[in-house]
Amino acid sequence: MTQELYFTITGTHYRFGNGIMERGTRVKLVKEPDNEYDSEAIKVTLPGLGQIGYVANSVNTVLGESMSAGRLYDKIGDEAFGTVLYVLDRGVVCTIEKAENGRDEHVLGTAQNDGELYPGTVAWAEAQQAQNQ
Repeated sequence: MTQELYFTITGTHYRFGNGIMERGTRVKLVKEPDNEYDSEAIKVTLPGLGQIGYVANSVNTVLGESMSAGRLYDKIGDEAFGTVLYVLDRGVVCTIEKAENGRDEHVLGTAQNDGELYPGTVAWAEAQQAQNQ
């Protein structure tokens, strides 16, 4: 059984606010290894708007069972996708998206053995390409 991985989007009030978010909204996570303030920063974007916030990386901003950006950083590839679960005043709680078919792969590209494939990984792209042939 695969464990759900949650993350919190924070800092939306600096850009567009939480009002643009609703349950089911798909967001894109992009690592920012050259971020001058946090080498484990993961920005969150929406199509047409660009950056809307960051994955929370502080005990003051991580909500509920969410993983901090530092804990999530090595579990994803350079990019990943998530889905909004809850829009709260203090942040937006999301879950990492998973592919439907499995291979020995953990969240978005780090080899493990939970049997899931995640969008944004090389293995996921290869599986998609194989299905389309």
